[in-house]
Amino acid sequence: MLTERQLLILQVIIDEFIETAHPVGSRAISKKGTIPYSAATIRNEMADLEDMGFLEKTHSSSGRIPSESGYRYYVDHLIAPNPLQKDVNIIKSIIKDGFYEFEQIVQMSAELLSELTNYTSIILGPELLDTKLKQLQIVTLSSQAAVAILITDTGHVEHRSFKVPPTINPSDLEKMVNILNDRLKGVPIVRLDEIFHSEVAQLMKLYIRDYDKTYDYLKDIFLYDHPVKLYISGKSNILMQPEFNDVGKIRTFFTMMEDENEIINLLRNSHHGIKVTIGNENKVEAIKDLSLITAPYQLTNNLMGTIALIGPTRMEYRKVISLLNGLSNEMTNALYKWSQYDG
Repeated sequence: MLTERQLLILQVIIDEFIETAHPVGSRAISKKGTIPYSAATIRNEMADLEDMGFLEKTHSSSGRIPSESGYRYYVDHLIAPNPLQKDVNIIKSIIKDGFYEFEQIVQMSAELLSELTNYTSIILGPELLDTKLKQLQIVTLSSQAAVAILITDTGHVEHRSFKVPPTINPSDLEKMVNILNDRLKGVPIVRLDEIFHSEVAQLMKLYIRDYDKTYDYLKDIFLYDHPVKLYISGKSNILMQPEFNDVGKIRTFFTMMEDENEIINLLRNSHHGIKVTIGNENKVEAIKDLSLITAPYQLTNNLMGTIALIGPTRMEYRKVISLLNGLSNEMTNALYKWSQYDG
């Protein structure tokens, strides 16, 4: 059990180190107007906090830095997230000026989060295994090219380009869209390819004159490689952190960020409020020198996605937790409004 004096000194040291990235000494703490203790008293308490595992002493300085245990205690007991109204207003502004698609809301959220924190932001879309097709549109771009727009009941949007068979006429194209919407609306995304090759193919054979070529041009647009979608912003922000000058660690981090499956596995099932993992608490080797903070957001049908920030263990935890909490609420509200729109 830490004394009131130890709690105050630990909080001041961690706050100072988060801000400056420099070891904190007893003399610097004693000069702060909020600390009513002498440098000698502070030095003794710092030694005790080091013995308890909350602080570490560097080789190059007499000052102390927080240990991972110190950060954990700080997050669990010493900070009370207090959302800054300015940041809350910025978050709200991403959706107030217009009606955005799901993709736009999530992409803007990822970019905003990395800009406000200077960390790497990742937003994991909801699992698409139970997601169903809400609407399909085909837009003709030229006499030889078109794009199929697939919209799910969670707001996920896919654009798939394909070539238009030179022999197809506008009436057949309209019939094809009607057949696709009639047979595929409400079908789980992961079964679209199966239904297209069975039921849809049979109907196209009956009603589309140049069936073989049309089928051949369309056959790949319903394939889904990943059941989830990732949105990443600020990958290079890690390079701006003063403690990251180890080329090997940076290379390991960027290798992980290029592996979508590893990121999906890292963030999957983070659906139970704000979660903070610090340094070696992380199971993935590439982020054992980093902190990962996640928060869920919700769509309809109880589908959940994940918002995440990756940064140094010297992270601005109070600010980040407040931002993630605010963004989680705003995204949930925005996506609920999106789901009510049946355009």
